[in-house]
Amino acid sequence: MTQPVEELHRDDVTTGMDLPEGVLVELIGAIADRDPTLIRQLLAPLHPADIADLIEQLSWDQQRLLAELDASLLTGEVLAEIGYDTRAGLFDLLETQQIVDALDGLDSDDKTMVVEELEPEVRQAVLAAVSAEDREHLEASLAFEEETAGRLMQREFVAAPSFWTVGHTIDHMRLAGEELPDLFFEVFIVDEGFRPIGAVPVSRLMRSQRQTPLSELMETAKITIRPEDDQEDAAYLFEKYHLISAPVVDDSGRLKGMLTVDDMVDVIQEENKEDLLALAGVNEAGLADTVWESVKSRAPWLLVNLGTAVLASLVIALFDQAIAQLVALAVLMPIVASMGGNAGTQSLAVAVRALATRDLTGANSLRFVWREAAAGVVNGVIFAVIMGIIAAVWFQEPDLGWVIAVAMVINLAIAGLAGVLVPLGLKHFGADPAVASSVFVTTVTDVVGFVVFLGLGALVLL
Repeated sequence: MTQPVEELHRDDVTTGMDLPEGVLVELIGAIADRDPTLIRQLLAPLHPADIADLIEQLSWDQQRLLAELDASLLTGEVLAEIGYDTRAGLFDLLETQQIVDALDGLDSDDKTMVVEELEPEVRQAVLAAVSAEDREHLEASLAFEEETAGRLMQREFVAAPSFWTVGHTIDHMRLAGEELPDLFFEVFIVDEGFRPIGAVPVSRLMRSQRQTPLSELMETAKITIRPEDDQEDAAYLFEKYHLISAPVVDDSGRLKGMLTVDDMVDVIQEENKEDLLALAGVNEAGLADTVWESVKSRAPWLLVNLGTAVLASLVIALFDQAIAQLVALAVLMPIVASMGGNAGTQSLAVAVRALATRDLTGANSLRFVWREAAAGVVNGVIFAVIMGIIAAVWFQEPDLGWVIAVAMVINLAIAGLAGVLVPLGLKHFGADPAVASSVFVTTVTDVVGFVVFLGLGALVLL
């Protein structure tokens, strides 16, 4: 029996999609009315990506009822576009055969993406139900580690020997029909060992005379990717060399599949998003995430921050007598720490990004470190002058102005150094610089700032 759906609100719905807001409102209303005909009418003209966006905007109860009303709406194209968390929940609502049907028509890379997220027992049932050819391809792809080129590799591609002509190649592709991928950009040229030696862009192929040999049109293959290569490394090659597609080869150099730019764009966006969130010590919060899931992902780093804050407080406690005698030190102390922390964060962001894009390497690290340290010193001098004058006038104590000025120059210089050296050090020891750097950089700037400012204050002013 169908369970009631909670909170199917029709009003005050907002959406961040490039779709009319009314579409989501009407869809929620159709689900509440349990009207599958209207649901199909609303979704039929939409692109699978737009349907996926709409489904992700629904509550879990609404998604459940949508699947109960018409599971056929959850096609393979739609499932492939839905975010991981939402897709995992939808799989629980589908029968094995419904998942198998959804896989029909998908390219091999999209099939792998869908199947790899299934629960082990469901995955085995799906593999047993698909065709022998699909099962062989899926098992071969799933044998590779996650986030490798082998998981993203599309096994459908077009290959031809160099002695074929344009006309022969076009006739071959027309006869192959559905065996070819739905979308491809290049014809890979292979030798007698089926090793890629070049490629011909489809646009060049279509502009050439039928009698022209492919050997006269092909671009020599310079980039090949191994299935074991990390997907981030593959995406870097696409970004650096402006690739549209790239051949994937086995240990003997034989062509096994291809990577395409649409998958690489997803990888680049995902990696950038992960780095950005990691700098803040959080992970992505999906619409389906609960409060407890958000707390679990953030609490550990808050605990680390608490430990570093206690360390900074212990440093302050060393100068408690100086602070008690001169209240101005307590008033100005947060300014020194804040400026150092912000400067360190700026250098850190630049360094982490440079490491991700391979712009920061061992060969140029010294120059990079020198630049950030020099920038820290220059910024320190600028703001030291400003803050020194303010402090001297504010508290009618010229020596206090000199103390905070010197402390600010030193702290901003150290902040620039820490912002580069910390991620470089973590990278050297095999840790992810984006995950842990911010905590250490903040600790360095806080401790250095407090020690220098309070230490100088105690020496000069007391």
